[in-house]
Amino acid sequence: MRKSLITKEHILNLANEHLNGGNIFVTAIKIGTNNQINLFVDGDNGVTIADCVALSRAIEGNLDRDKEDFALDVSSHGATTPLVLPRQYPKHLGRKFEIKLNDGQSVEGDMVECNEEQIKLEYTERENKPVGKGKITVIKHQIIKYNQIKESKIKLKF
Repeated sequence: MRKSLITKEHILNLANEHLNGGNIFVTAIKIGTNNQINLFVDGDNGVTIADCVALSRAIEGNLDRDKEDFALDVSSHGATTPLVLPRQYPKHLGRKFEIKLNDGQSVEGDMVECNEEQIKLEYTERENKPVGKGKITVIKHQIIKYNQIKESKIKLKF
């Protein structure tokens, strides 16, 4: 069995060469055993079909089909796909997130702040009144560092 000439590193290098540090960036690369290449990108201001087409053509132009047969699919990260890079968070300020932490806990809330190291979620919780009977709704905040996040999904409203 021969070793494939197509690697994630090679595809990433070709993609980054084309993207040239702009506002579009690679979030994932998957290569199947039959050289089915799936490249996922996101952008600081979103991703258009034209962006995906241009990137696909740039990569295909640098791969030799005579040496290696392949299929290439370039697509946007997707609204339901978990976020994987801190760079993806700023454009989602104000949106509701469902976050699974490395310690097994889950947190749900609106992202009200983010920076290079962490995000801040805001959510409401029912608590006993400090005085008297009954409960009150309290606004809570939780700061979560990116390295604590196992999975982070945007909760879409329908």
